[in-house]
Amino acid sequence: MSNSRIPGRNFLFVPGPTNLPDRVQRAMMVASEDHRSPTFPDLVKPLFPQLKKVFETDAGHAFIFPASGTGGWEAAITNTLSPGDKVLAQRFGQFSHLWIDLCGRLGLEVIKQECPWGTGNDPEKIEEALRADKNHEIKAVLATHNETATGVTSDIGAVRKAIDNAKHPALLFVDGVSSVASLPFHMDKWGVDVIVSGSQKGFMLPAGLALMAASPKAIEAGKKNSSRRAYFEFQDMIKNNETGYFPYTPSIPLLHGLKEALAILFEEGLDQVYKRHHHLAEGVRAAVGAWGLKPCAKEAKWNSDTVTAIVVPEGYDAAKVISTAYKRYNLALGAGLSEVAGKVFRIGHLGDLNELMLLGAIAGAEMAMLDNGIKIQPGSGVAAAQAVYRADPLLKA
Repeated sequence: MSNSRIPGRNFLFVPGPTNLPDRVQRAMMVASEDHRSPTFPDLVKPLFPQLKKVFETDAGHAFIFPASGTGGWEAAITNTLSPGDKVLAQRFGQFSHLWIDLCGRLGLEVIKQECPWGTGNDPEKIEEALRADKNHEIKAVLATHNETATGVTSDIGAVRKAIDNAKHPALLFVDGVSSVASLPFHMDKWGVDVIVSGSQKGFMLPAGLALMAASPKAIEAGKKNSSRRAYFEFQDMIKNNETGYFPYTPSIPLLHGLKEALAILFEEGLDQVYKRHHHLAEGVRAAVGAWGLKPCAKEAKWNSDTVTAIVVPEGYDAAKVISTAYKRYNLALGAGLSEVAGKVFRIGHLGDLNELMLLGAIAGAEMAMLDNGIKIQPGSGVAAAQAVYRADPLLKA
């Protein structure tokens, strides 16, 4: 194939960044403006109560940091914990691993519990560790809601129940980067103390905003901790956000995009957003079954509605499938990471997409697998997904 551009749109089906709605792109095409102007709060102030609706919190305080999700993790840790504090975290994928690594770099003592990749948080092991912590030395439990590397979603409500059963005062931190605004999330109901998300997935924006919320308990903990911070200081944000400003220059185009993205989410309705993601994911899972392959998620209860990691047959290289899909069919699929590198490819099914868009990704994945010698029936995955989508279409005739 020549190096010339392939006509038509690139099919972006990695699990983030996701497709940008045209409305969001247009909203971000703004001239430079003064972020200290008298009218700037008109843009900023409504964003915080709307974010709280997405997080489903009345008591929590919403934050918008100009950063990636990793910046949000750092803000969560440095505003609530001190170097030397113990935290409990379970590792079952690349992103749960990265959170553990970040905590170690910030001087925390991480009690790591290993879980098989393809599973998620194990509440029983969490409860057991907390019951054994008689002196309440563990200050926080870190839970990854949706492990993007393996296509696994954990039950955060069960994690909260484990903490409560142990009668332990530990804070509950949740990584919701690839779940919030795509999967149901109930901050107050689940007793989450800090939720960290990012702009480039369910919020349908480019990367660049760490979207967060912290409970009163978490904010109070920040008044007593000894971690150093400047850029990520909660109190600076709280003080400035109350008047509609930021303690430093924000990403103004992204704020305009966030305003439009939130409008899109609320126009569709969050319950419908969650239903659509489940519906689209069911089609992908049907395709995987029709191919005779298996998802990385070890049981149906772990299935993610935002990304499916598909295990290629032994002896085949998933990285070659991904390369063929991109170079030959202009289709971007997610790569396998760390322990599953070369073993899986990932189809992201979150954000601004519909049935026909996803059928295109499934068709492209089929062709890329066939081109690499993987023995599947041509058209089988597409047909299986079509049957799911036709049985209960999102748009009724």
